Amino acid sequence: MSGETTATGAQRLADAFAATAWRAALMPYLMGGFPSLAASRAIGHAAVAAGADVLELGVPYSDPLADGPVIHEAGTRALAAGATVAGVLEVAASLSGEIPVVCMCYVNLVLAAGPRRFAYRLAEAGVSGLIVPDLPFEEASEMLAACDEHGVALVPLVAPTTPDGRLAAIGARARGFLYTVSVVGTTGERVALSDRFAEVVARARARTSVPVALGFGISTPAHAREAAEAGADGVIVGTRLVRAAGEADDPAAAVGALVAELAEALRT
Repeated sequence: MSGETTATGAQRLADAFAATAWRAALMPYLMGGFPSLAASRAIGHAAVAAGADVLELGVPYSDPLADGPVIHEAGTRALAAGATVAGVLEVAASLSGEIPVVCMCYVNLVLAAGPRRFAYRLAEAGVSGLIVPDLPFEEASEMLAACDEHGVALVPLVAPTTPDGRLAAIGARARGFLYTVSVVGTTGERVALSDRFAEVVARARARTSVPVALGFGISTPAHAREAAEAGADGVIVGTRLVRAAGEADDPAAAVGALVAELAEALRT
């Protein structure tokens, strides 16, 4: 395994959250291979230098059902530019020695390789965690076993509409952290945050022993601070950063500047 550490992915994530116990961990999302593989690597390093605590690395896919138009377009462009799972894992490997990396991909990419082979490839790249948004809880046992075998945390998602009983079952089996979706819908920037954030976080926290990270719709420093004040252990920001990467002449500098602003908001 790369990264020169024998710690499991779950332990690396636990350590990252513990190191930020007095504030919420900042968890930027970037699309692997966008605008290019080299550029996404540079963006990742810039995010780390600017204050990221955990990186979420998207693996581009042709039918990303959980993603809004900005991230969908970024994935489409990454695929058109030749991005592959192997190429994105090379990006992950270049970053995982500095920071815990959590890959987000869709289940067909996992099934194409097979759960055990896919988990092995993640571990070889030093990846700490895996998010598969279209893998139902009831069908995740094989993937969970494969990830556990190779020291990769399988991170589940829950939504505001997840019933209490199902939330408790998912929370009990969560690894690394519980990805708590803040709003109903796909990823994307929102003008205002939900006034139910605290309730959403509290429900999740009461039903799991791992940290609770809030994502979907968080796009500004004020949003990040509000999410932290709502009790989230981690704050995930994606669409705003991906949009900046697509619009800027220097994507790494643009994303780094935004991550620095988000990090400052969480520190203060």
